[in-house]
Amino acid sequence: MALIVQKFGGTSVATTDRIKNVAKRVARWKAQGHDIIVVPSAMSGETNRLIGLAREISANPDPRELDVIASTGEQVTIALLAMAMHEEGLQAKSYTGAQVRVLTDSTFTKARILQIDDERIRRDLAEGHVVVVAGFQGADENGNITTLGRGGSDTSAVALAAALKADECQIYTDVDGVYTTDPRVVPEARKLDTITFEEMLEMASLGSKVLQIRSVEFAGKYKVKLRVLSSFEDEGEGTLITVEEDKTMEQPIISGIAFNRDEAKLTILGVPDRPGIAYQILGPIADANIDVDMIIQNVGHDGSTDFSFTVNRADYNRALEVLKETATRMNARGVAGDNKTCKVSAVGVGMRSHPGIASKMFNALGAEGINIQMISTSEIKISVVIEEKYLELAVRVLHKAFGLEKAD
Repeated sequence: MALIVQKFGGTSVATTDRIKNVAKRVARWKAQGHDIIVVPSAMSGETNRLIGLAREISANPDPRELDVIASTGEQVTIALLAMAMHEEGLQAKSYTGAQVRVLTDSTFTKARILQIDDERIRRDLAEGHVVVVAGFQGADENGNITTLGRGGSDTSAVALAAALKADECQIYTDVDGVYTTDPRVVPEARKLDTITFEEMLEMASLGSKVLQIRSVEFAGKYKVKLRVLSSFEDEGEGTLITVEEDKTMEQPIISGIAFNRDEAKLTILGVPDRPGIAYQILGPIADANIDVDMIIQNVGHDGSTDFSFTVNRADYNRALEVLKETATRMNARGVAGDNKTCKVSAVGVGMRSHPGIASKMFNALGAEGINIQMISTSEIKISVVIEEKYLELAVRVLHKAFGLEKAD
């Protein structure tokens, strides 16, 4: 008998029929003697609908109230799923994040989990219940409802698995595993049997939508056995995300090509080239709660520098406003922005022992006339910023260049 946390995404619970199918799947696991905790998302499209309602009232809704309304999507799902389990003859109890006491900080819409009280869950499991916990949400120390950001149900599931020392955390999605890239862009993409936490963390941070980055961070930090499976197929082992790379065979150099359409680039022109300038530029951006991704500084011969960085496209307008204020304060020459860029990345632990990956990547892009605007590297990834219109071409070209297609 094992303790298993199962997370089901929005498409898995999009209709009452699909919720019933999830209940049947859980019943099969329970019949094998396992203790089960289920973490569902809101029904597909529901969170967008709720946020849309809020924006009909206010163009800039209060973040606290936005969390109150956004969290209700999961509350509907957990109650429906518990009812469906009752129909399958299971004992089941549903809880919101606040009821379980998923304690978070007070950063509304982007809260981080601080602690989970597992006493109630363990008691229910001991009594034979399937415990259904709303993903994506928690409460701060003052009892305010908080949400974890889009995709936060993955984080909820992994955090619960870590807190309860579960034997496995299973993430059920509309795909049957992690692929070398998005099969909708490259039909020849291949499903990976295993991938390291390190590689998955890079893939998630670089735009792969299979798992939220914080869920991978949690899993890696607490050594949670993590598996990605299909909600719609009963067979298959999915993709196992492992702590370490498999030493029994030669690793592929590149495991996947990730991409992110939601990039925007900003540049502040002609600022003084002196110590502390990066902080003066990025400090106000951080104060506005905007995450910065790639950074490039170009030093001129006249003692000035152009400083470029990327942000999520959703933060572009706000970042542009902040940067214009900074430019005025620093007497910079001006500010430039481009919200039609994207990021494409090659990821693989094999890079550590194989030189020439960057040159191969740049050559493949150059041969297709794709200009590289920014470059960022780490031990196991190379990322480039390019014009958005070249995204799918770049992904296909690199996928082929690194031999990631399915075997014939």
